[in-house]
Amino acid sequence: MSVKLGIAPIAWSNDDMPELGGDTPLEQCLSEASEAGFTGIESGGKFPKKSEELIPLLQKYNLNLCSGWYSANLINNSVKDEIIAIQDQLKLFQDCKAPCIVFAEVSNSIAGDPRKPLSSRPQMNKDEWKDFCKKISEMGRYLEDQNMPLAYHHHMGTVIETENDTKRLLDNTTEEVKLILDTGHMLFAGGDSLKIAQDYNERILHIHCKDMREEILKKSLKEDWSFRKSFLEGAFTVPGDGCIDYRPLLKHLKNNNYNGWLVVEAEQDPAKANPLEYAKKGFKYLSEVCAELNIIITL
Repeated sequence: MSVKLGIAPIAWSNDDMPELGGDTPLEQCLSEASEAGFTGIESGGKFPKKSEELIPLLQKYNLNLCSGWYSANLINNSVKDEIIAIQDQLKLFQDCKAPCIVFAEVSNSIAGDPRKPLSSRPQMNKDEWKDFCKKISEMGRYLEDQNMPLAYHHHMGTVIETENDTKRLLDNTTEEVKLILDTGHMLFAGGDSLKIAQDYNERILHIHCKDMREEILKKSLKEDWSFRKSFLEGAFTVPGDGCIDYRPLLKHLKNNNYNGWLVVEAEQDPAKANPLEYAKKGFKYLSEVCAELNIIITL
């Protein structure tokens, strides 16, 4: 087994909250990601939207585009409408040879609303679930045909949040619908990332290595904070700085020959958590655990 190590740009600039790192130049993000040791980075709001601009910029810092977020609205849109909406990002990712597209349903999401506690997140009834799974399967088949697999992202504050939501989605969609397993979001929702990996190994295409600070996690759940308040208070951090032991999950991935990306991601206020410092911390931890388990890290 071999893996590649990537990072998300959200540590430097938060697209949903421009006041967090909004004045940080993209080139600082790219140079520091490379300095920390990473060979891949996910896309962000400051990234050029044309491949003729983005590819040379990534090459300058010896980085590859290792995926990126797509906000879907399939609950409200037809599959045809969603296919039209995704075209620009699809072409960019194809040109950049990204391994997949991180696909998340954001219809009715409360993740960006500081007034709404996580307990008020949207949920679907039986008929809505049936319709949604049918649409996601169609999108999965379309994107598979475009050589840009759909990796679904379970996310706090959305219709697919919990371990049960994730299982229900995978159980009721076709094999073209893959999964991005986010360790932080799964823990936040009370789920077990290792169990998901064991039960749905063939569907896992991408990994977000997001850690959590246990005391803040417990407080956020007890007091029913909003998603925004939770991460502003410091609920998320990088691997090696939180409560998650990645050894069992990485051991399972090794035994099942996972050869994708491990992407460090942690929404934090860059004024409180220096992005370069935390990038280095996450890289060091994952590198050491991979070495301990004889997992090869490729460039």
